[in-house]
Amino acid sequence: MMMKDLSAGVLLLLALGAGPVWAQPAAPDFPGAPSIAAGNYGISKRSAVDLALPDRYRRDELFFRWPAGRTLGAISAIDMDRDGRSIWVAERCGGQSHCIGKSVDPVLKFDANGKVVRQFGAGMIVYPHGIFVDHDNNVWVTDLQSNVDRPAPRPGQPPEVVPGLKPNGAQVVKFSPEGKRLLTLGVPGVYGNDATHLSQPSDVLVTKSGTIFVADAHDSAPSNHRIVKYDRTGKFIKAWDACGSAPVPGANKIDCAHALAMDSQGRLFVANRGSSRIEIFDQEGKLLDEWYQFGKPSGMAIDAEDRLYAVDTQSGVREGNAFVRGMHVGSARTGEVMSFTPDPLGNPAPWFPLRGTTGSEGVTVGPDGTVYTSQVTPPGLVRYVPKPD
Repeated sequence: MMMKDLSAGVLLLLALGAGPVWAQPAAPDFPGAPSIAAGNYGISKRSAVDLALPDRYRRDELFFRWPAGRTLGAISAIDMDRDGRSIWVAERCGGQSHCIGKSVDPVLKFDANGKVVRQFGAGMIVYPHGIFVDHDNNVWVTDLQSNVDRPAPRPGQPPEVVPGLKPNGAQVVKFSPEGKRLLTLGVPGVYGNDATHLSQPSDVLVTKSGTIFVADAHDSAPSNHRIVKYDRTGKFIKAWDACGSAPVPGANKIDCAHALAMDSQGRLFVANRGSSRIEIFDQEGKLLDEWYQFGKPSGMAIDAEDRLYAVDTQSGVREGNAFVRGMHVGSARTGEVMSFTPDPLGNPAPWFPLRGTTGSEGVTVGPDGTVYTSQVTPPGLVRYVPKPD
């Protein structure tokens, strides 16, 4: 069996609703194929407790109406407007990564019916990754990459260079609700790890008092592994290591802060995707706790009742299939997990790895308990409606 035949078979199985049970491919057709036993790579090592969790949400892929004629690109950034009904996203201009050379607006607002009612940001953001709507309804976007300090497209190739660009990216931008730039953190286009620079900022959170926290810690070089704290004017206060205690065996000090959330006590929750756990800090950087029961978190949200929503886009055979990609919901107060909604694609098989992430990477929740998620691969926006009790 050739790889193209296997891919077609996988797509057919998915279309028919078959579970992710795979057989090891024949070695002659797959030189260098991993020697991993056949099995169900969605549930092989999940705990009995996790397997018993109910799925309390109905998936709705038809709620959001994407603008006609515009290509839907990757979206990791999603947050709720302060009206509790509208949704803000930052989209990667029709592609999987950057907006370089594209003229579309990456920041979009959807109304309570899933219709786009506002767009802005064309030419102002290189690689939108995180978004936060503060208590004054200002919109903060983390711009992950530089447009002038570009990585090589593939190993062994020269770095990507686009001539004539004004340095931009590797920063956090605060916009008014109408799209006016109000504040910028970081030096446009320049990476660093001091008081004035950022490198791969993945998320941002602003408290009611205006204190700003930035997760300066994505998983692509050059990456920091820190949380940066600023006052309401953008003045640097301090930074601390986001990785918590010693990484789990095999984990690197990278991607330690992929997303941020804050509970009613003012504790800062950090999605340490690189080490498959959640770190909980106080606002001065003291590590208070570490939770391993919410999967390998890419995105998080905490609602007014201190319910914690954590979405997992990277669990797989490399983590022993301890979890399945999807959304765990539980208590931010106690750490108890109450439900699990699996991603439709499940975990990828080791010989059919898909992309590095699949499913929901961003998550936000409305006051009525409806959950909204954003996807990088495949690109998409999804609404999850609570099932009747």
